[in-house]
Amino acid sequence: MEDEPQVSEPEAPEGGAVAETAPATEHAEAVQQDLDELQTKAAQRDEFLSLAQRTQADFDNFRKRAAREQQVAERRGVSKVVRELLPALDNLERALAATSDDDQLAVGIRLVQAELASAMARVGIQNFSPKGEPFDPNVHEAMATQPVEGTEPGTVVDVYQAGYLLDGDVIRPAKVIVAA
Repeated sequence: MEDEPQVSEPEAPEGGAVAETAPATEHAEAVQQDLDELQTKAAQRDEFLSLAQRTQADFDNFRKRAAREQQVAERRGVSKVVRELLPALDNLERALAATSDDDQLAVGIRLVQAELASAMARVGIQNFSPKGEPFDPNVHEAMATQPVEGTEPGTVVDVYQAGYLLDGDVIRPAKVIVAA
């Protein structure tokens, strides 16, 4: 047998096809790793955004609740002070009823009464005198009933003491006489 020349496969040159596959794989892995990091960071960002939005909503709710509580406390304080001042205002009205209109004392009492009424109106206090209105036990206190000709039963015919409201809520009911 003749010696056949042996044919060997040509060797790949340095940096040839085999060498190019490794950097491409490394590059793809690096890109995939970067994508994974970006997805992780995007998920963290979404989580932080959601947390910030919930925190903002909680803060807004807290602020609204605190404002409501402050209004309620303020109304309660105003109501308490007005309840304390009402007897003095009633006494001023009694004093006016006992004096003549041209009396200097009556003029002074009327000025004080007007100043108190004005101050109460500025904080939302309204007085009411329900003469001629139907009796309402929610805002009136019946002191007596009496028959009155020409008046429908259940109608307020006289007011002993004016009532007072704070933004529609009764501070003191009006004391009235009701037609029977």
